[in-house]
Amino acid sequence: MLQSTDLLHTLVDGLGSPLNLVLPEQIVASVERFRAVYRRHHLSGGIFFAHKANRSSALVRQLAATEAGIEVASLAELQHALGAGFTPDRITATGPKNPEFLWLAARAGAIVNVDSRAELLELVALVGRHGLPRVRVMLRLSAFEAPGVTVLSRPSRFGTPVAEVAGLLEAVERHGDAVELIGVSYHLDTIGLAEKAVALEACVKVMDECRRRGLRPRAIDIGGGFGVDYLADEGQWQRYTSELGNAVLGRRPALTWQGHGYGLRAEAGTLRGTLGLYPAHRPVAAADYLDELLSLPAPSLGRPLATLLLENLYDLHIEPGRALVDQCGVTLAKVLQVRHTSSGECLVRVEGNAGDIGLEARGVLMDPIVVPRTGGRPGPTEPVGVYLVGNLCLEADLITRRMVHLPGAPAPGDLLAFANTAGYAMDFDADHAQQQPIARKVAAYQANGTWRWRLDPQYWPNVPTGEAQ
Repeated sequence: MLQSTDLLHTLVDGLGSPLNLVLPEQIVASVERFRAVYRRHHLSGGIFFAHKANRSSALVRQLAATEAGIEVASLAELQHALGAGFTPDRITATGPKNPEFLWLAARAGAIVNVDSRAELLELVALVGRHGLPRVRVMLRLSAFEAPGVTVLSRPSRFGTPVAEVAGLLEAVERHGDAVELIGVSYHLDTIGLAEKAVALEACVKVMDECRRRGLRPRAIDIGGGFGVDYLADEGQWQRYTSELGNAVLGRRPALTWQGHGYGLRAEAGTLRGTLGLYPAHRPVAAADYLDELLSLPAPSLGRPLATLLLENLYDLHIEPGRALVDQCGVTLAKVLQVRHTSSGECLVRVEGNAGDIGLEARGVLMDPIVVPRTGGRPGPTEPVGVYLVGNLCLEADLITRRMVHLPGAPAPGDLLAFANTAGYAMDFDADHAQQQPIARKVAAYQANGTWRWRLDPQYWPNVPTGEAQ
């Protein structure tokens, strides 16, 4: 897509900067990569896209045309999913829920992932009060611990501690006329495979307890956290983070604006703190990460986790967000000004702000690609280190707190293309600060060997659009 220079400039000239481009057809390939892992381990179950990763209608509609499902965490996301073509059996409702969200999920027939006993009782009361059909529920669990294994899951404000599951199951039994238990779930805020293995084995044991009670659950939902490998070269990542530490310690020139350390700090010549960045290079990510998790032996039972699921004929549900929209989007921003501060730093101001281009807000450090305007400055220029700043009247509106090294100095009118922004970085933090417009979104696709586009709300998959066939 980035080779289509004239098209990119035409789109930005016509639709404004910043501009988000999504590639809906790419998400189909992502679903298939995950499904291939299921086939490898002889497992079945649902692949539910975590909607919060991107609000694009084009992506959601394209996903609805596959066999995948969707995970929604708000009333508006649920309405969006239903309107995009998802049938309720392919929707799972998670996250904090208000009464309206619970009512529509129950009324439509979506799976409700219950966070606590209190939420379960609220759902039961709602079903009785409105005469709703019996609701399929999953029980979200947390605070896992494996006997004899020194791996504990970090504290979470979500889910019911597994040690309190008996009271939760008693409530399910007591209100069987209102809810049907179809499984248990967890969602851990970690990339640690060992921690997730502990949680998955614990869920298998809870499922055994359910069956002893006469309940008939059939699925375990392990949430998301499969990740994306943003950077192909591990050496680049290791060198940069090492040199960042040296810069914080004052052993080399600064790499960031005003010595920002991304969580690192110097105390009496010693490096302290924790690097608060997403691991840009993840050698095992997305579908490969799921494959590795399923191949791990259960901490106490010893057999591979996939074998435990298969032996019990349990379905495996997953909720990838970032991993499903890998390579599905790019954010374009027009260069407005290039200037130098009194201390010599080069600032590149773009038409957009840190809310529109939220890579660093999500802890992702990736350089943009310069897309020069055709017929611009002649010949190559020298590499240059710059700081990218936004269009808000705020000192804190930095697109990058780190110095970005570009192959040449950009000029006003050039575009900066921030690649792979579809996962959380495209519109998760966008707002109308200072009445600046939020980035519009365009869906791009190929037809007859050329790129075509539609405004995101106007894109529907596999629907004739009038182009010659």
